[in-house]
Amino acid sequence: MGHEHTHDGGDTGDDHNHGHDHEHGHDHEHGHADPAGDPDDLKARARALQSLLLEKDLISIESVNEVLELFETEVGPMNGARVVARAWSDPDFKARLLEDANGAVDEFDFEIGQQHLSVVENTPETHNAVVCTLCSCYPWSLLGLPPTWYKSPQYRSRIVREPREVLSEFGVDLDDSVDVEVWDSSSEIRYMVLPQRPPGTDGLDEGELAEKVTRDAMIGVERLGKR
Repeated sequence: MGHEHTHDGGDTGDDHNHGHDHEHGHDHEHGHADPAGDPDDLKARARALQSLLLEKDLISIESVNEVLELFETEVGPMNGARVVARAWSDPDFKARLLEDANGAVDEFDFEIGQQHLSVVENTPETHNAVVCTLCSCYPWSLLGLPPTWYKSPQYRSRIVREPREVLSEFGVDLDDSVDVEVWDSSSEIRYMVLPQRPPGTDGLDEGELAEKVTRDAMIGVERLGKR
C-alpha cells in the first residue's frame, strides 16, 4: 500500500553538537480519489440530497444534527479510544494491532467497513502525525467526523513540510531527540496513531483508560498528559 512517509529527525546528540532537523519524503504512487467520485462533488451531492429531504419533510434538521453529534462524540472517537485503551492494557492485542490493524479491530463489536487501516505507535523516541495531503481521507468509524483543520489546505501542506512547527502550534513541543514521522492517508489506506499511555494511569481499567483518549491524540497533534 502506498503512502507518503516524511521523517523529521532531531539533534543527533554527537560530541560536536551539530544538531539539525532533516526531512525526507518518500512519494509513492497511490490514488486519493474516492471510487465514488471527487470529495467536493460528493459534498455537494450530500448537501443537495439533504435539502431535498428536508424540503419534502422526509427528515428534520434535528435528526440530521443528532446523527452528526453521534458520529462526532460517540460512534467515532469512542471506538478509536476503546482500541487504544485495549492496546495500552493488553500487550498481545497491541502487537496484533500494530501488525494487522484490521484483524485486531475485528475483535470489537463495531464495523470499520472495507478501508485498510494501519496503526502507528508513538514512543519516547518517535512521534507520529497523520494527514491526507490531496483530500481528506480519514478513518471516520474510529475517529468520528474529521475536524475542519484536518481538511484545510494549510494543515495538509504544512504538516509534511514543517511538522515540528505545526505540532508546536497545536501545543506539542518536541525535544530535538524525538523523530517526527508523518503518514499520508489515502483511499487505499487510513492511518491512526496509537498515543503513548499518559502517566498516572496505572491501575485504570479499559473503560477508564478510554476516557483519557482524545481524537486529536489519535491523529497525532496532541500528546496525552504532555502539553
